[in-house]
Amino acid sequence: MKRSSYIKNRTTWIAEVRKVSPYLMLYTLAISIMFLCATIIMSTSCSGGSSVDSVSNDEKASAGPLQVSSNNPRYFTDGSGKAIYLTGSHNWNNLVEEPAIDPNDTFNYPGYLNFLNDHNHNFIRLWSNQLPQFLDQGKLKVTNAQFPWPRLGPGTALDGKPKFDLAKFDQSYFDRLRSRVIAARDKGIYASIMFFEGWCLAGQEAGANRECWTWHPFNTANNINGVDADANGDGKGYEFYSQSISAAVKDIQKAYIRKIVDTVNDLDNVLYEIANEAAPGSVSWQYEMVNYVKSYESTKAKRHPVGMTYPYRHSDNGDLFSSPADWISPGYFPAEDYRGNPPPSDGRKVIILDTDHLWGVGGDRAWVWKSFVRGLNPVSMDPLDADATQEDTRKAMGHTLSYAKRVNLKEMLPSNDLSSTTFCLANPGSEYLIYQPEYNKPFTVNLSAGRYNFEWFNPVAGKIILTGSFTANDGNRSFYPPISGDSILYLFK
Repeated sequence: MKRSSYIKNRTTWIAEVRKVSPYLMLYTLAISIMFLCATIIMSTSCSGGSSVDSVSNDEKASAGPLQVSSNNPRYFTDGSGKAIYLTGSHNWNNLVEEPAIDPNDTFNYPGYLNFLNDHNHNFIRLWSNQLPQFLDQGKLKVTNAQFPWPRLGPGTALDGKPKFDLAKFDQSYFDRLRSRVIAARDKGIYASIMFFEGWCLAGQEAGANRECWTWHPFNTANNINGVDADANGDGKGYEFYSQSISAAVKDIQKAYIRKIVDTVNDLDNVLYEIANEAAPGSVSWQYEMVNYVKSYESTKAKRHPVGMTYPYRHSDNGDLFSSPADWISPGYFPAEDYRGNPPPSDGRKVIILDTDHLWGVGGDRAWVWKSFVRGLNPVSMDPLDADATQEDTRKAMGHTLSYAKRVNLKEMLPSNDLSSTTFCLANPGSEYLIYQPEYNKPFTVNLSAGRYNFEWFNPVAGKIILTGSFTANDGNRSFYPPISGDSILYLFK
């Protein structure tokens, strides 16, 4: 969504703060033992003080292409039988770099992948941008010369550079795309490839991004092919993402889609996204493109999930759930409140819940944990700066991925009614993962009878701080967080 001052091109990345005050740890330990051992009938295995780092992301994203899990359609699977939870930070510059006033100001992609790996992330969106330049909040942004179509002329486009030839492809663009997907795969990261970027054109209506159409390759002033996607001639080009375009324009769009599919079809860590935040009038066009990708891949060796994200300034998320897409990214509407109280996924679609469509840059640790235990896959549009809240969000995504790999996720369902916190992911009678967002507040869990192991996780420190076991009868049981903050309780047999 919004780039403005958030874009940070760096050759070194932020170090993760890992140390916790020893006084806080001693206090936490004392409180933990006092509350838990006093209130839970536990075995003599009640233990305190052991700290375990979160599981590292050392698995390769290469077991097979993702497909919607038939066991639990809130998630994907890769043929291994496991449900796969997706989470991670994405950045506007990770494929097509901008701004690029200084040609030496390049995006450190290997460093970015290391940064993601250090935070235990396994998903990114690879951002497309068909514009050589655009206005954002009145400021001119210039994109590096990385386009699907070559700029060979003859003639000069409105940005003063050679015109595009939309009948040809610039192979270097697709080589770059493939190499970046492979590099992500080698770090255990799934890459969603964005075919089209729609926010800039859609945002013209709000007045923040005027003249985006001025420099678009499908503006007849900027290509040698006589192609013009501005069907009504209003100078905004919204029709590029609509059924109003000519057959000639749509043929070029589909040729471009085929080229991307041909470039990466053999890779397993691929997802597709039709367009980032195209205007509301794009819905039927996006449906057609989703079906086109699926149809074209049906002739290929592998099939990959195709996604549809929130149409910018749309009225609701209904068109996403009604779409033929395998996964969706909803926008923010108060009735659903994906920001503060994310509704649990009902399994109609895999939901990749993206801060991009909720705030732009936003979200925090609590939002990540709430989303995770509600059966969603939270991801963050990340400026990659040193903001403390953003760093907390990054860590939380990594911590939730560690738990997603530990639990039997394909059997876990969002189960609001099983805990007074209302944030509970559970396979009743077997596993329960409860998030308590309220600081140091007791809560109940409705358990099936049996003997359970437990562990308390401190989401600030990123540590398991207390483990043990107890025997439960059927019904509600009270738990007292041993942490002076939000907390996670994991119960398992």
